[in-house]
Amino acid sequence: MNKAILRLALPSIVSNITIPLLGMIDIAIAGRIGDDSTIGALAIGTAIFNFIYWNFAFLRMGTSGLAAQAYGADNKRESAAILGRSLFVALAIALVLLVFNRPIGRLAMKIMEGGSADMMALAAEYFYARIWAAPAAIGIFSLHGWLTGMQDTTTPMVVSIVNNIINIAASLWFVFGLEMGVAGIAWGTVVAQYVALAITLLIIALRYGDYVRAINLGEIFHLEPLVRFFRINSDAFLRTLCVCTVYTCFTAFSARFGDTILATNELLMQLFMLFSYMLDGFCYAAESLTGRFIGERNRASLRHCNRLLLVWCAGVALLYIVAYIFWWQPILGIFTSSPTIMACAEEYIWWIVMVPLVGFIPFLIDGILIGATKTRIMRNTTFFSLVAFFVLFFALEGVLGNRALWIAFIGFIVVRFVLMLIATRGVDTDLLMDTTKE
Repeated sequence: MNKAILRLALPSIVSNITIPLLGMIDIAIAGRIGDDSTIGALAIGTAIFNFIYWNFAFLRMGTSGLAAQAYGADNKRESAAILGRSLFVALAIALVLLVFNRPIGRLAMKIMEGGSADMMALAAEYFYARIWAAPAAIGIFSLHGWLTGMQDTTTPMVVSIVNNIINIAASLWFVFGLEMGVAGIAWGTVVAQYVALAITLLIIALRYGDYVRAINLGEIFHLEPLVRFFRINSDAFLRTLCVCTVYTCFTAFSARFGDTILATNELLMQLFMLFSYMLDGFCYAAESLTGRFIGERNRASLRHCNRLLLVWCAGVALLYIVAYIFWWQPILGIFTSSPTIMACAEEYIWWIVMVPLVGFIPFLIDGILIGATKTRIMRNTTFFSLVAFFVLFFALEGVLGNRALWIAFIGFIVVRFVLMLIATRGVDTDLLMDTTKE
């Protein structure tokens, strides 16, 4: 079982780890073409797209769980139909974003308002360039979710590596070669994501050609499975909306405390993202294997798999706690040489140290529930955790300032941890095997 977990987790870890590394390189580029306001503008622009794209990451989550269950049941026709349904929804969402990009952009800038005028102008410049990557970005969510459900995390890994190499090269060229400023970072992302989408489609056509040929429009739009697809994904969407609201508000609220605090919090959140993307490798393995064993109706393997995944996730959490305690300064030094930001980061670094300790179990349960398509539990527990975030921040802001923001963020994770344990009764296998109750 450990081999099966690592076969799925390790490619996902390699794939996921490139995402925060890319964000770090973008920040490093921004830090060398301007002052703190440039990093802040990139932080705001990135937060907006995290909010937009992460909200549509339900396509990856819902598609992964359903595809894994179809794979475990050896139902090729349903696997093909799931691929078709997911791509159809991805295309529809992307077209809406492109058609309404101007009003969406104005609303996003209004919500994130709080930084200096120069910072907000640069953030708008970044947004209106990067929005053109929407079809590729959302399409990749869909395709990679399907591949994960098919027990294939190697293809997403290869595509992600190529995507990020192209992104870095294109961003460097646009910024320093063509002198496009912060917009050059955005256009580098646009180019890279369309290349990644094309590569993914090509690999699926070559490796999974029999599934592609089995796609039938009538089965894609068959009412009962389509309703289940939307029900599962709507719950996943609402859950992700709550999570993204916390991350986006974290950046927006940071701007209330000045450009230095905003830049510092953004850099510290990169450490959090580094942990989350690493841990997500095992969570993706949980999605894939949970769905597969449910499709096979294999209770013993499901229970054994969950126990081993808990051990692996605890080990990852311990690794990060040690790294953040002893090596946070050289890690942050990669992104900035500002003594002001480094001094500010020293004041708040212990909040980041706490994240792996309280965060690894809810991350793992998320993966298990996605594979089991129990997205309603995820939705409900995350909603109440979101309420806790706002209550803590607004109750403490006037007294503790930026510390109140970190207390609220940690509180969001802790409340989610407690509620998920209660709701899943320790991840009971009988609950997971009952796929008739979403």
